[in-house]
Amino acid sequence: MEIDLPDLSEMQKGPWQTALRDFVSAHGEYLELDAAHHVMQVGTGDKLIVTFESASDIRNSRDMSLPYGLNLAQEIGNCAVITVMCTRPTWFRSDAVYEFFDHLTDGGVFEDFEHVVFFGTGLGGYGAAAFSIAAPGSDVVVISPQATLDPRMTEWDPRFASQRINSFTDRYGFAPEMAEGARHTLVLYNPDEDVEAMHSALFARPGVTRFRCRHLGHNVEDALEDMGLVPKMIQLALDKKLSLLEFAKIYRARRDYGPYMRSLLTEIEDQDRPQLVAWMASSVLERKTMPRMRRAFERANRQLRSARAAE
Repeated sequence: MEIDLPDLSEMQKGPWQTALRDFVSAHGEYLELDAAHHVMQVGTGDKLIVTFESASDIRNSRDMSLPYGLNLAQEIGNCAVITVMCTRPTWFRSDAVYEFFDHLTDGGVFEDFEHVVFFGTGLGGYGAAAFSIAAPGSDVVVISPQATLDPRMTEWDPRFASQRINSFTDRYGFAPEMAEGARHTLVLYNPDEDVEAMHSALFARPGVTRFRCRHLGHNVEDALEDMGLVPKMIQLALDKKLSLLEFAKIYRARRDYGPYMRSLLTEIEDQDRPQLVAWMASSVLERKTMPRMRRAFERANRQLRSARAAE
C-alpha cells in the first residue's frame, strides 16, 4: 500500500475515529462489528497479516496515531492487512468478533492467501493467538501476550480485574490452546516482569518458541520497534522463515541499542564484576561513542589495577 498516511496524532477521540474510518474506507474497507469492535482491511497481495490492536494504544502510539497494521502494509508492501480494533479493553471477547472470523473461515478467505501471520501485543497478543485457530498453518507473532484472564487459571495476575467478567472459557478462549494449529508461534516477553513471564509459560507447548527479551524495559514492543525489528519479524513470518535462529540473528541489533546496553551495564556493575564491565565496555566502544560506557570502562580498569596492586 503505497499511499501517504495521514497524521492523526493531534485529533480528539471522536474526530480521530471518524478520520480513521474515512481514510481506511477510501483505501480499503472499514467494518463496525459492534460498538466496541471495528475491522480495517487494506492492501493487496498473496500474503495476509492480521493484527489485533486497541484504540487507546493506537492513539498513544508514536506512529501518527494510526493502527500498526497500516504501517506494516506500507512498510512491507505486497500484502493484505486486516486489523481488528477494540475501542475499550475487551480482549476481543465478543460474539460479533467470533462471527467475523467464522465468516472468514467459512468463506475460505484465508485459503486465498499463500500465508497468514497473526500479530499483536498485550491484549492484542491474546487476540492474535486466540483467533489464529481460524487459519490453521498460519504463523503467530505475539509480544507480552496474556494467555487468558480466566480467574481460575490466573489468580496470580492482579491486573485487569474488571475484564474478568467476560468469559474466557467459551469459543476462541484459551489463547495457547487456540494457537496449537499454527505452523509456528513466537512469544516474546520480559522475564523480569513476573506476571508477563507467567503468562508466557502457559504458552509453552510444541510449535511455540518463547524468547526472553531482558534489559528492554517495561515495554518490549516499543524497544523492538525502536530497533526496527517488528517489520523484519513479520516479513520472516510471511516467508515462513521465522525461527529461533533467524530471530536471534536480527535480535543482535540490541548490541547497538542504547537502553539495552545501559540496562545490561547497570546489572553488571551492581554485581561488582569489573572485569566483565571492562570487557563489555571495550566491545561497545569499538563500535559506538558512549560517554557512560567510557566512564564505566575507566572505572572498571581502576578497580582492576587496585585489586592487582593489593595482591
